[in-house]
Amino acid sequence: MSSQEKSSPVLMVGGYRVTRDSESGRSGSFGRTSSATSSIRRRSFNLSGALPSQIDDNIESETVSEAGDIGDRALHSNRNSRSGSLRFSFDRVSENGVVIPIPEDTLSQPHVFSSRDPAALSSVSPVSLLPEELISPLSTDAMVQAESKMQSDEKEMPKLLEYSSCLIHLAVFGILGVLTRYLLQKLFGPGTAGVTSNETLLYLDLPSNMVGSFLMGWFGVVFKGYISRVSDFLAIGLSTGYLGSLTTFSGWNQKMLELSVEGHWVSSVLGFLIGLFLAAYSIIFGVETAKGFRHLLEKKITNQESSIRSSGGIWRVDSRKRHIAVMVVFTVMLGLLWSVSAILLRDEFSSDGGEAQLWLGCIVGPPGVWIRWFLARLNGRGLGKAGRLKWIPFGTLIANVSAACIMAALSTIRKEVNTKTCDTITTGIQLGFLGCLSTVSTFIAEFNAMRESMYPWRAYVYAMITICISFGLGTLIYSVPVWTKGYN
Repeated sequence: MSSQEKSSPVLMVGGYRVTRDSESGRSGSFGRTSSATSSIRRRSFNLSGALPSQIDDNIESETVSEAGDIGDRALHSNRNSRSGSLRFSFDRVSENGVVIPIPEDTLSQPHVFSSRDPAALSSVSPVSLLPEELISPLSTDAMVQAESKMQSDEKEMPKLLEYSSCLIHLAVFGILGVLTRYLLQKLFGPGTAGVTSNETLLYLDLPSNMVGSFLMGWFGVVFKGYISRVSDFLAIGLSTGYLGSLTTFSGWNQKMLELSVEGHWVSSVLGFLIGLFLAAYSIIFGVETAKGFRHLLEKKITNQESSIRSSGGIWRVDSRKRHIAVMVVFTVMLGLLWSVSAILLRDEFSSDGGEAQLWLGCIVGPPGVWIRWFLARLNGRGLGKAGRLKWIPFGTLIANVSAACIMAALSTIRKEVNTKTCDTITTGIQLGFLGCLSTVSTFIAEFNAMRESMYPWRAYVYAMITICISFGLGTLIYSVPVWTKGYN
């Protein structure tokens, strides 16, 4: 290292060391893209005034808020990540102005998990770079690689088809989530196992929230990056579509409201605490078991690396033809699910069956998933142009609170009208649309990320904000009319 580099101050930016000359006060923008993950993060820093602690805090606040979902921003990130793996843009930087250390262990690890230690956050690179990506921005290899990537971009799906394919994946997995949630209600409910009921703090949706949180640790945290290597739409469909619809916050909040209306305030409070505790430890158990399984799997396939790579390329959806083929398959599946649900709904209505709300829920469930997915783009953005309170996932918060309020309003309408047809329609909308609009799996993934961050108190503040706002508004919408009008 030259004497000029030794005298220049060193700034840690997202795990990279960037040196600058104190006299020249040069500034630059740093952008990076990780091809191993399904999201891209671009940071721009003023090197003459930014502090490492402030940078780490901003990055962590945005990261924990985006731990569950980032909505349609993932599509833009994936499109950008395929166009280039590492880009630098500096106004005036000398040849010795940038130092990028790449630890050997990061080349073999697809993910780097967060740590509470600020030193660890600043010393470990959050980007896994392939050896072929470590090239000079001025070399001829870079220009050749850029041309090849431009040719590969021509094979990608148009933006409209990309959005359509993602929405179809979300719809199919959302309906499957509704069906699974309903089956778990029946399995653990009063009719079968008798573990849950509407009259106790062990509400009907507790098993589905626990199972969904556990699976979120597997497919939404540990293995999401691996699934994205096969198909980004599959990863979004599993985490946002299936697991987000398998769990429901609005149903949880409504059952606690019904307990409070009947005067069981202690059971209502304990229902929130126990529900949060069980969901939080379900995702912890899921993450730990998934890491253990991944460790065993990596040890087993170490000697079969070449065969794994060749077989992985067969299943990877990385061309326009494969994307369209998968899109057609999922479109047919969605059409069949909707058609069967409509036929069974008609039969149940005509015969006064008790399963009509299930099939209505399957029909109206996908719009709830779509709205929640679009709202998730607000996660990590903060408030205003300054991006205040970035650590709060406002997209998930809005989805859960709005679904809880609408569910409380429909419950009030059901009490007022008090007919079987109204009960079927309102229950179907609550089960399908509102159950898919709200989510516990994404909420608990964000809660867990905050709890493991440098500021664990944020997790409990976020949970209190979500629960208190939802329960408070639900009390005004549902409990007050029931008390004043004396509904049974």
